[in-house]
Order: sequence, then C-alpha cells, then structure tokens
Amino acid sequence: MKNSEQLIINEEKRVGRVARSASDQFLIWGEDKVYQAQAAGKLRYSSTLWPATGDWVVYEPYDEVKAIIHQVLERKTVLSRKEAGTRHQEQVIAANIHTVFIITSLTDELNIPRLERYVTQVYDSGASPVIICTKKDLCDDPAELVWRVENHIPAVPVYTVSSISGEGMDAIIERLDENETIAFVGSSGVGKSTLINRLLGRDLQETKQVREQDGKGRHTTTHREMFKLPNGTIVIDTPGIRELQLWGDASSLEGAFSDIEEKAASCKFRDCRHEQEPGCAVQKAINEGMIPSERLRNYKKLLRELERLDLKDKYGTHRTNRLLHSPNTKLY
Repeated sequence: MKNSEQLIINEEKRVGRVARSASDQFLIWGEDKVYQAQAAGKLRYSSTLWPATGDWVVYEPYDEVKAIIHQVLERKTVLSRKEAGTRHQEQVIAANIHTVFIITSLTDELNIPRLERYVTQVYDSGASPVIICTKKDLCDDPAELVWRVENHIPAVPVYTVSSISGEGMDAIIERLDENETIAFVGSSGVGKSTLINRLLGRDLQETKQVREQDGKGRHTTTHREMFKLPNGTIVIDTPGIRELQLWGDASSLEGAFSDIEEKAASCKFRDCRHEQEPGCAVQKAINEGMIPSERLRNYKKLLRELERLDLKDKYGTHRTNRLLHSPNTKLY
C-alpha cells in the first residue's frame, strides 16, 4: 500500500503497520511515531481478521504513545500454519510479505523434508521462498550439503552464510530490495536473529551462544517483530517453529513440487498415483535419476496432509475422522 502510512482516514483514525504482535499487545508504526496498541472490542469479538505482524491497520491514537486498532486492511499475502495441537485453527505468522527466508543450518539440524514443508507453505502464502543455510563455518563439506538441498528442492534460490565471519553476507545483501518485506522463519537456534543483527549492522536481536557439541543455538525470539534495514528493506523475525503443520490446499504443491507436477502431466493415465502404473512419467524420471525417490514420498505425504485438511474444512474434525477410517475414502 504505497504511502499508506501517511493516509489519514479522518481526523482521529489513521493507517499504520503492525510492527510487533505478542498475544493481544501490538506495536504500530504510525505516520510519525510508534504506538503501543490493543484491538478494539468490536475487532476482538466480531472480526475474522486478528492483527498480525506486517498487517496494515486502521488505528486511533488516544494519547501520546497509545492507540486502539479498529480494522485490519486487506492482506496481499499471508504466511500461516495450522495451530499446534488438535484444534483446526489457522495461525498467522506474518502478513503482506514479498519473500520468505527459510533459515536452516549446515549442521545436524538440516532436514530436507522439513525444508520442502516450509517451501510448500511459503508458496501457499503468495510469497517467494529463499533458502539460507547458516553456520557454514561449522560444516566440513558445505558444498555437498547445499547440493543435496538444491537437488531435492529445485527452482528455489539457496545461499550459504557464516553469520560469525560474515562469509556469504554480500550475496544476501545484493538481493535485498528497499521496497520488499521479508519474513525469516526456521527452527529454534538456526541463527535467524544473528543473521538479522548482521544485516542491521548492530546487535538489536538477542542471541545465545552455540553449543560446541552439536552446533545448536538456543531460541531467543519470543514474538514476531518487524525491523527496517539500512537500505530500507523491512524484515520480520519470528520465533523458532518446532513443528510446521500445513495450512492451505493441494494447489500449494504446484510450486513447491513443480518438477513432479510437470512430469505428472505426461503420465499415461490422468489419475496416475505414480506407483506401478504403466506409462508413469514420474517413475521414469526417478529411474533416470532426475527426481529423488524420497522427494516423491514426501510429496505424497504432504498431499495426504493437505487433503485431510480440506476434509476438515468441509466436514469438521469428527466427521473427517470417521471418513478417514472408512474403506470407501481414498487419499492420495
């Protein structure tokens, strides 16, 4: 929303952006100052949109540093996940973002299926994924590990960096755009806050020492917060995610697994399950070494998860559980 931070709705109400969200407490970047804010009662009890970091909102100041949020404006993109636990509920991670930096480390933390899961969720958000591999200085053979990531997740840019020495930072800085908002996501201790401090040029985000025995850090970010880099790029730091449960539909896989989707279009049968069917172009690509077999397994796993999510949207949790145990219900 160009110049929306300067837009005044009326004499009292204005438009600003949520820079931090923690439960029901918010920080708003206004047109000339920062406000501590809470949601208005009407928004709290009747709106389907709850403010999230990155949202543009209509707010009303009521003293020098405090305000009330009255409305969340339409989101251009929204990065979400299913809320942890058994509830069928969306949890918004960040809104109105252009790119998501998926942070992993070149240590034992590196997990290809988890990266594929992150990439799937980013494509569903409408943003673009970028994978950044940190702690290059703690890896004996970073090139081999990066090759594994690129081989399993084609068409997604992959960068390596050592946030301690600064190696690889120039390449990341070169791709930053002053008009862009970037969300940082990843597991606890992968170095998100350290990387953001490097980009900011100062230690604004708290970090903790890496353990020597396993190269893992300890999670320090406890809320989602927005920062502006020296070049104007806005970044959103997020708490470490232990388990990313998908939220979306099967169309998310078209971007994350475009190589499989492309081959599947050439299968002999439209309803091919890519198993033992004759004329399966996906199995042919696997046999020829073009697609890793484990990538197909993860594709099917995520597809089943999204199909279950779709059933819960249509029928509710209890009826979905009955359907899943019915011999007449077939998931991919």
